[in-house]
Amino acid sequence: MIGGIVMIITALWVYQSAMRAKVNNVLIWVAICAVAFFVVQTLLVQFNIYILESIRGGEADTGYERDLLSVGDRKNEGGFQGAVGVLLSIFFELMPPVAGFLAVAVIRNKFVLKEEFTLANLFSGIKEMFQGIKQSFKTTEK
Repeated sequence: MIGGIVMIITALWVYQSAMRAKVNNVLIWVAICAVAFFVVQTLLVQFNIYILESIRGGEADTGYERDLLSVGDRKNEGGFQGAVGVLLSIFFELMPPVAGFLAVAVIRNKFVLKEEFTLANLFSGIKEMFQGIKQSFKTTEK
């Protein structure tokens, strides 16, 4: 869910940046960035699963597995506990979308805008994008 929201915002960011830079084939660059975001996010989700299974020990028991007809979620007994567990869960949840966003930022900066790599250039246009979104919700009074 978080990754989907970040992907939509990232696609809007690339579209708006490409339109302002007057780049040819704007929608193709948006599609390339969306695919790159999705690939990076998918790879990191798989990497997170690998890490979690290696920490857990990889054993599959009846407390973990659910049958195909059951409604509900898996019973993850003995998972992360305490403050470290909460921080690890947050990290594993947020790392794939953030890494996807960073990959899109690099592609946008290098290939779409053709600017040098600085922190300001890498994340430029985000404020303007959110201001544009804010302006789109305003209505005119008559």
